[in-house]
Amino acid sequence: MAETRQHKQSSVRLVIIASTLGTVFEWYDFFVYGTLATIIGQHFFPSGNASVSLLIALGTFGIGFGMRPIGAILFGVLGDRLGRKYTFLITVAAMGGATAGVGLLPTYQQIGITASFLLLGLRVIQGLALGGEYGGAAVYVAEHSPPEKRGFYTSFINAASAGGFLLSLCVVVAANLFISKDAWADWGWRVPFLFSLVLLGVSLWVRLLLHESPVFRAMQEQGEIAKNPLRESFDTWAKWGKVAVALFGVSAGLTVTYYTAQFQSLYFVQNAVRIDDTPARLIVGATAAISLFWYVFFGWLSDRIGRKPPILIGNLLAVLLLFPLFHWVAAAGNPPQSQAVASAPVVVRGSDCRFDPFATGKQPTLCGQALDALSKRGVAYTKVAGAPGLAPIVTVGGTSVDPADDKALEAALGKAGYSNRKVTPPLGSALKVVLGIMVLGIISGMTYGPAGALLVELFPARVRYTSLSIPYHIGSGYFGGFLPFIFQYIVAKTGDPFAGLWYTVAVSGMAFVIMLVGYRETAGKTLE
Repeated sequence: MAETRQHKQSSVRLVIIASTLGTVFEWYDFFVYGTLATIIGQHFFPSGNASVSLLIALGTFGIGFGMRPIGAILFGVLGDRLGRKYTFLITVAAMGGATAGVGLLPTYQQIGITASFLLLGLRVIQGLALGGEYGGAAVYVAEHSPPEKRGFYTSFINAASAGGFLLSLCVVVAANLFISKDAWADWGWRVPFLFSLVLLGVSLWVRLLLHESPVFRAMQEQGEIAKNPLRESFDTWAKWGKVAVALFGVSAGLTVTYYTAQFQSLYFVQNAVRIDDTPARLIVGATAAISLFWYVFFGWLSDRIGRKPPILIGNLLAVLLLFPLFHWVAAAGNPPQSQAVASAPVVVRGSDCRFDPFATGKQPTLCGQALDALSKRGVAYTKVAGAPGLAPIVTVGGTSVDPADDKALEAALGKAGYSNRKVTPPLGSALKVVLGIMVLGIISGMTYGPAGALLVELFPARVRYTSLSIPYHIGSGYFGGFLPFIFQYIVAKTGDPFAGLWYTVAVSGMAFVIMLVGYRETAGKTLE
């Protein structure tokens, strides 16, 4: 009896390790694109404005997320019809191959716009593959777990997404250490993508060691396999209600806090706070490493107090603390710039201040051109309506400047303390930035840690892979996947580096309300 129990525990450990490792590597493949979005924009979407190239690269990053619901349908049905194990073997192979493909692509300078379309095609494959990954891994681990430890065991899958992001940062930083700056800009950026071939080999090896889920084997033996998992997932109003809670209450909330804590904090410290790329990656990487603990801790805690309390509290804290935390990060990371914004605010006064963040040429109006000049410098500004027909005026700390005079504008900004140069904060300041982003990581752990177990417990075994994957990937694919793009677009339109946070606040508020009224506790439920 003791030997049987020990063998079973050993088998569960192998399931957790293999599933988590594979998921880390698959998220690495997906996230390394986002980590290198700036240089990807330069090579595949070149323009005269670095902000435009970054926006387009982030839009393409979002397209990968947009394909995830389609992948969830495709691989969810396969997982419920053919089995959990072999389905996510397919997903990891597709992801690894597509990522290596990005590292081999010729650039825009070599083959023109064809390079952009090829990159888009590989992002589509990555999105489809990731659509089948999370549901398969979460279901597989949960169906091997005892009810009293399901939150703890599945939390490793949730931590794997942060682990993939962390691994992408580590590989990029390590590559930068051994490759010169010029070589990195020319060809070195390809190395992190080609590294995925190594990860693909490891992923396939560890997952081939696994056996099929006992729940799925039991359904096979009893002839209970769903013939049409997609239709069965939505054939009653009660099932529609569960899908709505999973999508709007769980997935949407956890994904916006996750991407705000990970990717958006990286872009914010790089672009708004003006911290140099390598120290920015080290800072965010350190917080991502710390966050791994919080995902597991709150998964473990949800086995004791339920899934609902930590998720509700996490969403509420996101609403209350996001703006204070980002202001803290800005003040700690670059005090001179923060002081310049406070003591010498930039105000643009004009009658027609239309501004297109995607414009590659001149903006259509003089006021729009003034906004463009400030946007290219990464300077925050406030717009004020001016009298019709009058030329726009830029005021820097009370001093009026003609925005058409680029040298005068540059001089006024420099005198007020604004600088376009990137900085490396001293250790004390860097630790303050780490602390601010770490609190974001705790909030993300609260909303994400218990989610895997909760989503598995919501749905019946016959259609669990499909029913879980579709709302999870719609929520994370659309609410979260386009968050960096939406955030940067709002910033570009408003001139306020903090304005994009309203998106996260709104979605977190919605998730809080839906979880409060729509979800009944499922912790400890026996999986049939």
